[in-house]
Amino acid sequence: MVERALTSAAGAGRWASVPAALRIGILYLGARVVTTAFLLLAGQLSGPASRFGQDADLGRFALGWDAQWYWYLAENGYPSELPLTESGQVAENQWAFMPVYAYLGKALGLPLGSWGAGAVVISLVAGYLGCLVLYRIVRMRAEEDAAMWAVVFFACAPLAAMFQVGYAEALFLLWLLLALWSVMRRRYAWLYALVPLMAFTRPGVLAFALFLALFGIWRWFSRRSEPLRVREVVHIVALGLLAAVTGFSWQVIAGAVTGDPGAYLATELAWRRNWLGEASAGFVPFEGFVQGAGFWFASWGLGAITGYIALAASIVAVAALLLFEPHVRRMGPEIRLWSASYLLYLLAVFFPQSSIFRLLLLLSPLWGAVAVPRSVWWRVSILGLCLLGQWWWIYNMYGLGNTYWQIP
Repeated sequence: MVERALTSAAGAGRWASVPAALRIGILYLGARVVTTAFLLLAGQLSGPASRFGQDADLGRFALGWDAQWYWYLAENGYPSELPLTESGQVAENQWAFMPVYAYLGKALGLPLGSWGAGAVVISLVAGYLGCLVLYRIVRMRAEEDAAMWAVVFFACAPLAAMFQVGYAEALFLLWLLLALWSVMRRRYAWLYALVPLMAFTRPGVLAFALFLALFGIWRWFSRRSEPLRVREVVHIVALGLLAAVTGFSWQVIAGAVTGDPGAYLATELAWRRNWLGEASAGFVPFEGFVQGAGFWFASWGLGAITGYIALAASIVAVAALLLFEPHVRRMGPEIRLWSASYLLYLLAVFFPQSSIFRLLLLLSPLWGAVAVPRSVWWRVSILGLCLLGQWWWIYNMYGLGNTYWQIP
């Protein structure tokens, strides 16, 4: 028994002596093997009713759903005239998708043979690099083992298939993690490149603008414990303005090209009409979540009023979690302020439907808080739930993918 314990300790010591980047690479590769197995199994279970057809393969999954839009954008660009439905409403079109991921996929796809190959490679590499940055972020606030477990949860998370399909989430998440790491280290210069990259990869940089505003307020009130120099104030203000300007610039660009100032918002609302019909005629901040709470709870037979109460209770519960939960607090104000900013942004602009799971991927820095408790049972249980959730999501969104709540 003593010999077994010594052997186990020696094995753990050898693993710990391996460079972190290599250990993370091994874990990430193992996670991708598991996700690939899930996708292959979902393809085998895919039936005639699925949008992917019977016996779907990895290529069809990788280019499914929004990946088709990114491919179409890379091949055809943006329309100068907005397409219209038979009723005269703006139809779904490329203006809902930002250019960076689409055109990077096209550039990398040239030597690889296809846009899809280039896009998947970008997602795979961005996922691995995101693991490295997440490790560094958590390591600033917690022990080595917590940082490595945070990487494991991140790589095996319920939405980990995003690292293997033609979606921009993995690339945006890499920019975001780098940006948060820069703020945590007070290395603001990097943000002048990262903020525009975020702005033109996918929607969400306005949440980062709010984060910088809240972070600036926090820095002001904490200046006694950490001196606040004029140069830092200038950086925070300038970067907040840059994030706001680039965040709204896509609306200006879409309006200038199409001649319709409301082109971008009308395009985004075209997707919302799939659930609400003409009720989504215009954009009003926070209206989407209120409508969604009523819509879903009424659909489930629980009544719209129950939905509004559940929405209010959820907001209070999440706020309490970010403010008071000790493991979340240990991750530091930057992670908590980003999480609050992004959730507020989603409340303001999004209509809740099955895509909400994918959008919550940008809360991945919170995996550090989940990994902090050192109980083996806790960590193994969380990993098991991650894998179970990953299979459920892949099977429903890709293996089935045939009804209104099975959209990634």
